[in-house]
Amino acid sequence: MRQYAGFSTAALTNERFRMLLNKGQTGLSVAFDLPTQLGLDSDDPLSEGEVGKVGVTIDSIRDMRKLFEGIDLSKVSTSMTINAPATTLLALYVAVADENGVDRDSLRGTVQNDILKEYIARGLYIFPPKQSLRLTTDLMDWCYQNIPGWNTISVSGYHMREAGCTAIEEVAITLSNALEYARNAISNGMKIDDFAPRMSFFFACHNNFLEEVSKFRAARRLWHDIVESEFAPEIPKSKQLRFHTQTAGATLTAQQPMNNIVRVSYQALSAVLGGTQSLHTNSFDEAIGLPTDEAVTIALRTQQLIANETGIIEHPDPLGGSYLVEGMTSEIYDSAKTLIQEIDRMGGALECIKSGYQQKVIHESAWKYLKGVEEGRIAVVGVNTNESDIEKEFEGQVLNPKEVSRQIESLDNLRKERDSEVVIRALNDLRKACMGSENVMEPLIHALKSEATLGEVNGIMREVFGTWTSPSGV
Repeated sequence: MRQYAGFSTAALTNERFRMLLNKGQTGLSVAFDLPTQLGLDSDDPLSEGEVGKVGVTIDSIRDMRKLFEGIDLSKVSTSMTINAPATTLLALYVAVADENGVDRDSLRGTVQNDILKEYIARGLYIFPPKQSLRLTTDLMDWCYQNIPGWNTISVSGYHMREAGCTAIEEVAITLSNALEYARNAISNGMKIDDFAPRMSFFFACHNNFLEEVSKFRAARRLWHDIVESEFAPEIPKSKQLRFHTQTAGATLTAQQPMNNIVRVSYQALSAVLGGTQSLHTNSFDEAIGLPTDEAVTIALRTQQLIANETGIIEHPDPLGGSYLVEGMTSEIYDSAKTLIQEIDRMGGALECIKSGYQQKVIHESAWKYLKGVEEGRIAVVGVNTNESDIEKEFEGQVLNPKEVSRQIESLDNLRKERDSEVVIRALNDLRKACMGSENVMEPLIHALKSEATLGEVNGIMREVFGTWTSPSGV
């Protein structure tokens, strides 16, 4: 049970983490604000208006210490939804673990580290594709050598589904991206069994209950068959598709928001029936704002009710053998495989991203769905059917704007208090690693331990690697 959380400052997010752990959550999942996801410090002009808005702000190792204060990193599994600066946030996590005397072998968790879907659907990328894939592979290789229990990439269909693709397209594009990462890692000297056992996946779960169950079953079978056919691994775990599921934020409505509790419950149930390894259940007020404590608690209780009262977790693949589910599973398998082969025919996931192919596929599906809702062919309760004349007012999480000023003041103090010469030397070492072929992780950890900021280390990478703009596909 891994509830996604992060807002405002590290100290406030730490309070939310502790509350969730005390109420029975079994893993942490960190949401970062937009500046952090783009490798920017809080006082960067481009960060103005976004600091702490949609996740927690992390500017330096000082923030990372506060984020996990009082939490034993050797006993908790932590997922970090971070992509372009995934190396930076993992380096900060390792640095804090080192300070606390936590053995690196005992660290458990996941970094999303999936840059291809950022180019396709989400837009939070920094560097050009070639350099981004280098960072992805550096992280995977370093983790294999240093923190073998860490999931080095979570290949994500969730964001593409949120952007509007279908269940079939979600499976196909996600597995196609996973193939790109696997082929890139192998071309850089790794073996399939070095990294595939630590790859994980991340899917959305929408309202079509049986289609979603079938989607998960099809994805698991298809990945197994693809890896076996192309890479012939020796370790059976290399062929397993282990996945996290999040209920679909795009299906939540600001109208009649209490209906979202029911939507989330059915979505969560289908994810469990489909065999998910971990789960996030959205809060009913997320279409309005960041979730309140009450809404987060209900979301967590939804998982606990499924786990403890329904009895379905006692049975692997409970719907296996159903004529309908088996038929839908095969249909999704075949259709997704055809789309993967089409992407391969055009040069693979990366080449198709450069041409905007996946982006166009998603845009077309999103437009078709939107027209269906607008024309009433697709029913959304409370929006275009079963509407209410009187709507109860709901207020989401209200953030204190003074926290932004405190964050920037704290960052200013760090720059005044640290040893600037040590920071400059560490940043120069990082620059040399980026310019050559050295794995960037150790120089990065060293720079962050010297109290270089997130913006400074990513500024070095921007300087060396450059930036890029992905085609929209329109």
